[in-house]
Amino acid sequence: MALIVQKFGGTSVGDVARIKNVAERVVATRRAGHDVVVCVSAMSGETNALVALSDAINEGGPASPREYDVLVSTGEQKTIALLAMAIEGLGESARSFTGGQMGMRTDSAHTRARIERIETEALRGALDAGEICVIAGFQGVDPDGHITTLGRGGSDTSAVAMACALGAEVCEIYTDVDGVYTADPRLVPFAQRLDRIAFEEMLELASVGAKVLQIRSVKFAMRYGLPLHVRSSFVEDEGTWVVPEEDVMERLVVSGVTCTNNEAKIHVRNVPDQPGIAARLFTPLSDAGIVVDMIIQNLSRDGSTDVTFTVPRTDYSRALELAHQASREMGCDDVGGDEDIAKVSVVGLGMKDHAGVATRMFAVLAHEGINIQMISTSEIKVSVAIEEKYAELAVRTLHAAFIEGDAAQD
Repeated sequence: MALIVQKFGGTSVGDVARIKNVAERVVATRRAGHDVVVCVSAMSGETNALVALSDAINEGGPASPREYDVLVSTGEQKTIALLAMAIEGLGESARSFTGGQMGMRTDSAHTRARIERIETEALRGALDAGEICVIAGFQGVDPDGHITTLGRGGSDTSAVAMACALGAEVCEIYTDVDGVYTADPRLVPFAQRLDRIAFEEMLELASVGAKVLQIRSVKFAMRYGLPLHVRSSFVEDEGTWVVPEEDVMERLVVSGVTCTNNEAKIHVRNVPDQPGIAARLFTPLSDAGIVVDMIIQNLSRDGSTDVTFTVPRTDYSRALELAHQASREMGCDDVGGDEDIAKVSVVGLGMKDHAGVATRMFAVLAHEGINIQMISTSEIKVSVAIEEKYAELAVRTLHAAFIEGDAAQD
C-alpha cells in the first residue's frame, strides 16, 4: 500500500459536479489500495470574490494583512468540507483539515508566508484510522496561532510539502491541462506534451513563465526527490512526470519555450563606478520585497556606468520610485523605464552539452526583426528581454526552430 498525495486546483473543484468528480477519483485511488491525502484549492473564482470584498470594505486602501489572510483562507475551508462530504457520500471515511489542524507551521509573513515545519501527527492518525485526509491548500498558522497564507500558487506548495513530510510515493497535481507542454498550446498549435521532464528543467520553466506548477513546489520536490505527476482532472491520460534528471531517458536540446509578459525595465545612467554602488541601488528594492531579474551593467567609461534591470510589472512604479531615491543619493538622478517588455526563454537539459543554442536563438529572432534588449543565461536556459508586442511571434518561431525543426530532423 502506497501513500499518494493528490492536489486539485480551483478549476477542478469549480462547482458541485466537479467536486463530485474529484471525489470519485480520490475514492478510486483509495479502493486501489492506497492511503490518500488530497489537497484542494478554493473553488474557481472564490478567492477573487473574497479579494473583491476586501477591496470594497477597505475602499481600495490596504487591508490588514492578518485579517486579509483570515478572509481569503475561507475559500479552501469551504472546498475541503464539501469534498469530504462528497467522499463520504460514496461510502468512504474522510476528514477535512484546515492549515492549523493539519500541522502546517509557517513564519508570520502574512500573505506570503514560508513553511517552517509540518507536524504530521494528526494526518498520520487519520490515515491509520482508515480515513481519507482532505487538506486545505494555501494556508497555515504562525507561531502565535494566526492564520497565514502562502501566496500565489500556495496550494501546489502545500501539497508537495505535505507529500515530502509524509514520505509519499508521489504527488499527483491535477489541473485543467493534461501535462507539461513544450510551449503554451494556446500560442503554439504544434506544442508537444512531454512524457517526462527533469526537476531542473521544470524549475527553470516555472521561473520564466510556465504556469503549470508553482516554483516553490518544484523546489520542494527536487530537494526531497519526490516525483510529481501532472495530470488532467477531466480526461483519463498519463500526463507528465517531473522526476530527477537521471530518470529522463531522452534529453531534448530544448524542452520548452516560454514567455512572461509581466515584465518592466528600469535603467539608471551615469552611476559612479565604485565599490558598493550596486548594493546601494538594489538594497532598497530588496527591502521592499521587489524581485529583480535580469541585470546589465555597462563597461565603465570616465568613472561612471549604466545599470539596467527588470522587475515584475506590478512592482514597476514602486521600483522606479526607489531607483530615483537611490540615484539621487548617489548624485546621478538619470532614471527611466519601459513597461512594455516581455521575457522569452528556451530551456533544456541538452543545452549542457550542445554548443550554439544561444547563437541560434539570436539568429532566429534577428530573422524576424526582433531586437534583443537584455540577455540572461544559466546552464540550461537562455532568456531575452524584447518588446512585448513581439512575444507571441518569438515563442512560435523559436518553438518551430528548436522543437518542431529538431523533431523533423529526427
